[in-house]
Amino acid sequence: MQTAQLSIDPAFVVAPVNRRVFGSFVEHMGRCVYGGIYEPEHPSADADGFRGDVLELVRELGVTAVRYPGGNFVSGYRWEDGVGPVEDRPTRLDPAWRTIETNAFGLNEFMRWARKAEIEPIMAMNLGTRGLQEAIDLLEYANHPGGTALSDARIAHGEKEPHGIRMWCLGNEMDGPWQLGHKTAEEYGRLAAETARAMRQFDPELELVACGSSGRQMPTFGAWEATVLEHAYDVVDHISAHAYYELEGDDVASFLASSTDMDRFIREVVATADHVGARLSSTKRIAISFDEWNVWYLKAMQANGMPDDWTVAPRLSEEAYTALDAVVVGSLLITLLRHADRVTAACQAQLVNTISSIRAEPDGPAWRQSIFHPFALTARHARGTVLDLRVDAPALATAKHGEVPVLDAVATHDAEEGLVTVFVVNRDPASAVALATELRAFGDLELVEATLLGGDDLMATNTREAPDRVVPVAHPSGSLDGTVLRAELPPASWSMFRLRAAR
Repeated sequence: MQTAQLSIDPAFVVAPVNRRVFGSFVEHMGRCVYGGIYEPEHPSADADGFRGDVLELVRELGVTAVRYPGGNFVSGYRWEDGVGPVEDRPTRLDPAWRTIETNAFGLNEFMRWARKAEIEPIMAMNLGTRGLQEAIDLLEYANHPGGTALSDARIAHGEKEPHGIRMWCLGNEMDGPWQLGHKTAEEYGRLAAETARAMRQFDPELELVACGSSGRQMPTFGAWEATVLEHAYDVVDHISAHAYYELEGDDVASFLASSTDMDRFIREVVATADHVGARLSSTKRIAISFDEWNVWYLKAMQANGMPDDWTVAPRLSEEAYTALDAVVVGSLLITLLRHADRVTAACQAQLVNTISSIRAEPDGPAWRQSIFHPFALTARHARGTVLDLRVDAPALATAKHGEVPVLDAVATHDAEEGLVTVFVVNRDPASAVALATELRAFGDLELVEATLLGGDDLMATNTREAPDRVVPVAHPSGSLDGTVLRAELPPASWSMFRLRAAR
């Protein structure tokens, strides 16, 4: 059996755990909104039409922030369509996903849902078909207390108190030729900077996110970030990154190593941003908002094409996630945490039905997908600070990513509560790994939980009929041998070990 060691010490800290890293994403795509978070006719729906069963699962998932309303949808969206009396709202065509948008659910509905879900809103604005004026109008409507035409309109619409939205995305994927209003980096950079300056005249304390590349594979990657930040460096706080991964053919090893691509993506964006900062002689550091990420079988969706008919909330990308997908999601979360010093927000796309952790059927049940579990456990137990651990492990050869360490791992330390949590993935699809981790630097500890996700049937999924087929189980071999944490990590598995100062 292969052997590996982790070196962990409380003195070596990356950064505090930023709770915004456990964000999600709600877009008017497929059944994420209609039939997902909002279904007035559902037996569990409350007076606002929000599904109670979905709200309960959202809270259990541990989501801290949600980006809304897109996504590709936002680049053709008129925010005014989604406010005011529902019976007066126009029905529109959404070319992004070739659907009919009823606008029964809009900004104020989302904010009411966000309060009930106990999450922070992250608002995206349309810089595709619209621009600066519409952006500051939306800001005034949402955040100004009252006494102006737009803020008084919000009050008349039933929202007396301002929404107080702090974090705003300046458009979405504007580097993508598929995006309505697609722009060059020069065009977008100037527009983003102008919009950011105008928004800061209303409120200098806003947090603003400029669009980075839609993926590391984009032909303009790197050059796009550099050009955009040359324009907007002083007036934005974050630059976005988006990445989706999928199993291609039977190349399980490359799929399990997907987080190495995310890791490179983050490092390269940081390097580009810091280079621009150096050129501008700025002491400011740009953070990364990784506001779209997940496993997504996008190639299958592209092969099937968009719906032939214009319909309301068709089924789009309702992935049935496997145990293998869940292991990869756990690994991606490890990477986001490992870069806690620069990745200060992240949104798993999406929340319900469409490429989602939660599935829900009309008039039927809602259930946890396999990928729900590593997210929920990481969000619940990654507390305090992220530690700068070191992995000493054999290399694993992959066709797509070259040689990678067989283990992917991160640890967090909550000094106040005396808790140490270790998250680790065995990327090897065929061989177990014997792990030994020396923890003497933390003093006397006791192992309070050892959890495993993976298993023999990596293609197993959770379904309406069998919603608990893929669930975390007690780790069969996790143990604390004096000050050494030991475990045998099965092939293609995600593990979590929670330790607490002995009492």
